[in-house]
Amino acid sequence: MRGNRPKRRTTALGSAGVLVTATLMAGAAAVPTASASAGHGQDREARGAAIAAERAAKAGIDWQDCPADWGFAKPIQCGWVSVPLDYAHPYGKQLKLAVDRIANTGTKEERQGALVYNPGGPGGSGMRFPTRVTNKNPIWANAAKAYDFVGFDPRGVGHSAPISCIDPQEFVKAPKMDPVPDSEADKTAQRKLAREYAEGCAERTGKAMLQQMTTPNTVRDLDVIRAALGEKKLNYLGVSYGTYIGAVYGTMFPGHLRRMIVDSVVNPSRDKIWYQANLDQDVAFEGRWKDWEDWVAANDAAFHLGTTRDAVQAKWLQLRATAKKSPIGGVVGPAELISFFQSAPYYDSSWVPIATVFSKYVAGDTQALIDAAAPDMSDTAGNISAENGNAVYTAVECTDAKWPTSWKKWDRDNTALNKNYPFMTWANAWMNLPCATWPVKQQTPVNVKTRKGLPPVMIVQSTNDAATPYDGAVELHHRFKGSRLITEKDAGSHGVTGLLNPCINQRVDSYLLTGQLDGADVTCTPHATPKP
Repeated sequence: MRGNRPKRRTTALGSAGVLVTATLMAGAAAVPTASASAGHGQDREARGAAIAAERAAKAGIDWQDCPADWGFAKPIQCGWVSVPLDYAHPYGKQLKLAVDRIANTGTKEERQGALVYNPGGPGGSGMRFPTRVTNKNPIWANAAKAYDFVGFDPRGVGHSAPISCIDPQEFVKAPKMDPVPDSEADKTAQRKLAREYAEGCAERTGKAMLQQMTTPNTVRDLDVIRAALGEKKLNYLGVSYGTYIGAVYGTMFPGHLRRMIVDSVVNPSRDKIWYQANLDQDVAFEGRWKDWEDWVAANDAAFHLGTTRDAVQAKWLQLRATAKKSPIGGVVGPAELISFFQSAPYYDSSWVPIATVFSKYVAGDTQALIDAAAPDMSDTAGNISAENGNAVYTAVECTDAKWPTSWKKWDRDNTALNKNYPFMTWANAWMNLPCATWPVKQQTPVNVKTRKGLPPVMIVQSTNDAATPYDGAVELHHRFKGSRLITEKDAGSHGVTGLLNPCINQRVDSYLLTGQLDGADVTCTPHATPKP
């Protein structure tokens, strides 16, 4: 399941950022620390990454006004950074990665370099990051004085050599099959769809590209972007899957890192990447779904959906049964309902809008639900589409690690989980099942750990996060010595640093501006609960 804004397949993990000058700084072309220990031909890839970074440092970035159809107005600028498709062959085929930036708002003396962002996914675009400055987001005003805010489309995403696994028109068609199977025949049909999807990835993207769609390659790309920006060391903010990019960067390029904040953390243990991580999500989503139902019940005066969690759940099951029997408006079936309602466990900011739509439906207004949950048929044009995001998600997770190939294992694990955690389990299983028949070689994940040169890292996490359960932050904290864990207790929004919570906001500012972390881990009270 993806970690940032859910796309319209049946489910969604997080996404992205980049910046400036053109001469190679000392150390930028040094072979990354991880090379010797990685083995298995990664020495060549480490050398290739150093060559690509040196080349990028010389070339710099030719910043221009952004193309009109990208939707980023001045003073945001856009550019391109070339990276090798395969780092073992740095002089072979190149990919052009889209980057954008906005200059720091403070003085020349206040500037501390570029802050590069990734929002997650896999498959999320970070290109909107500079708009935090143009939209005058007060949470980021202090950091914006010191840093150029840089976004990028990772390889395969959006404007950066986008990949595809299925016709975009086909992808958004609705209603889709109910993810919760009623019979063995349903499971057989879903298995066929997953196998065809995997085959489609190979056909539409090509195996050569698919094989190179990995987190370590995205990390190497990030280091090339750092060099192209003229930065000796990287300042990085990663959310959701962006935290895993950060964890792997800190392992592969520890000496190239200046400051790093990871927010809503993917568990970096090799045992979790990626099969077990997705099963863990199913449990966490159920917990956060219940938190939302409790909140809806507590606000019955506004929503009239029941005064207890059980009453709200009964209405949800009734809605689901209605949509299964006859899709609402002809397009909203159980799969589309999950795609829409899963935003509530993801983000507190979705609590009011989703409860409002649900409330309207129960009161007799079906159009509000159709408008909110039906697929966006225009979401097929250009490169930034739901289909592209889903293709990248699948390609990276399936290629990053070895997945079980036995259907019996998938069936046993998901059937058992579904008994107690039914909200997301089967939807998530089908989303990931293409990995069971993946057409290119699956890799071994990087062993994330502290290496010489790693600076102190800030880790931020809410205790009830559904997409990236809390254990992931604890695990990375354990692996990155000298890191500090800031816990938002009794909260569960995915992506904490963008929310108004002075206990967190002030520490983020302090770290970015001075490099200082607290002497010990910190527990913060939760941000404000949404009000109807």
